Amino acid sequence: MIHVGVNGYGTIGKRVADAIRAQPDMSVAGVAKTSPNFEARVAHERNYPLYVVDGDRTDEFAAAGFEVAGTVDELVAASDLIVDATPAGVGAENADLYQRHDTPAVFQGGEDADVAEVSFNARANYESARDADYARVVSCNTTGLSRLFAPIAEEYGIEKARVTLVRRGGDPSQSSRGPINDTLPDPVEIPSHHGPDLNTVFPDIEVDTMGMKVPATLMHTHAVNVTLASEVDAEAVRELLDDESRLYVLPPELDIDGAGKLKEFAQDAGRPRGDCWENCIWGDSVTVEGRDMYLFQAVHQEADVVPENVDAIRAISDTADRAESMTLTEDALGLDGQIGQSMRDPVVQPPTVADGGRDPDAE
Repeated sequence: MIHVGVNGYGTIGKRVADAIRAQPDMSVAGVAKTSPNFEARVAHERNYPLYVVDGDRTDEFAAAGFEVAGTVDELVAASDLIVDATPAGVGAENADLYQRHDTPAVFQGGEDADVAEVSFNARANYESARDADYARVVSCNTTGLSRLFAPIAEEYGIEKARVTLVRRGGDPSQSSRGPINDTLPDPVEIPSHHGPDLNTVFPDIEVDTMGMKVPATLMHTHAVNVTLASEVDAEAVRELLDDESRLYVLPPELDIDGAGKLKEFAQDAGRPRGDCWENCIWGDSVTVEGRDMYLFQAVHQEADVVPENVDAIRAISDTADRAESMTLTEDALGLDGQIGQSMRDPVVQPPTVADGGRDPDAE
């Protein structure tokens, strides 16, 4: 059993903690918070031991009705591995803490690549993180592109990739980022940071990326053009992508024309928080002209990196190979590349002690 501490229990951290608890070979050693806000309440209700980032705020947590298990320093010492899900830039500041305790760590894509030994995507380069001390799960957009490019590069070869990323302005809870009424080149310079970030996973793929920010909160959308090394027909590409467990090729009969319907579909299917863990590719958009392939895909920025964090834990711990880890992760979450499947086979919900789930304090 791998006892994992989660430092930062916000948009990503709370999802990762629930995914860890669902795994058969992992437990949540505790979660660290900076303030006793509503997410601290969620952690308390789910029986996660709660640690404070700043020990001077312990009384503030107690006044809000939270029993504190200790400080983040104590959480790191008690954990086999830490998932750092703190805001961008904070993870790099925390690296010294993890090193002092000789505790391996998984960082998020908001950090610079040099925070870790490897930039990680389970489908693309799982083996490179096995038995490393530190791995960085690449950003939501880079995760989405890595999952897409891995099977395409293996099967057909990629000569050149061009991607326009239409990015949400902020997450639904990020009220400080809106409201806005604008469409912004973000950045104006080309390439956007996504291309160089993808090259930390695929150093040999030539890729140009352009970014735009729009007044939306639900998902990112990618317009992808790839020049393949060999000619292929569109149906073969659809079949290749459909065989990937973390890619979902949307059938046209679902009549899903955007992120709003995708989120509602995931909610109706019983996905926790309406999460889409996989890339969602519009099947009708997959087009091939000569060696140029085109498609649109949606990436749920709050959710797609969650299974990657779980796999990074196993890779660093060297407890499973890629195929074993991805299967374990997906089986535990109910992720099979077909969101609608969960209407027949309900998704595993995060267990609580009250529901008969494991008591993290007893492990």
